[in-house]
Amino acid sequence: MTATPPARVVVTVGTDHHRFDRLIGWVDAWAEAHPDVAVLVQHGTATPPVHARDVVMLGYDDLVAAMRTADVVVAQGGPATIMDARSVGHRPIVVPRVARLDEVVDDHQVTFAAWMAERELVWLAEDAGTLHALLDRAIADRSVVRIPPERGAAAGTIDAFRAVVDPLLARRAGRARRQRLAG
Repeated sequence: MTATPPARVVVTVGTDHHRFDRLIGWVDAWAEAHPDVAVLVQHGTATPPVHARDVVMLGYDDLVAAMRTADVVVAQGGPATIMDARSVGHRPIVVPRVARLDEVVDDHQVTFAAWMAERELVWLAEDAGTLHALLDRAIADRSVVRIPPERGAAAGTIDAFRAVVDPLLARRAGRARRQRLAG
């Protein structure tokens, strides 16, 4: 029987310039208690973790690649970050930034993360205990946070937009051409 490879957790605070020390502290405490789990933390302007591998910022392609190969993704509550995790097959554990803690300018992440959690599209962690419990659950059964990769509806949306707009632009160009020839 082959041994299960060590779990890998990827944590990202996104690209916002506000510090997110709360999330990094919660993750670092969990990483200290789980030294057998490889944890990579993209911490931005926050204080780096002590018990996890850290990087200030990952390029977009590197971050998505790290998410793709991770067992668990923990993310701030930004829509783009959440959708990036879902695009590579993860239901992320989400900790929204909070305005009153100066982690973001307003509470849009709180609202968005709650909306996503109500639809079971993310796991929401609003305190350290919940984050630790969700990480423990995900590490115990890595399949509970895996989903089919979502490619999004961008291509279909673009095609629908093109079907409406292209004929309008063609008519307008034809009219402008006729006016030039007549004028």
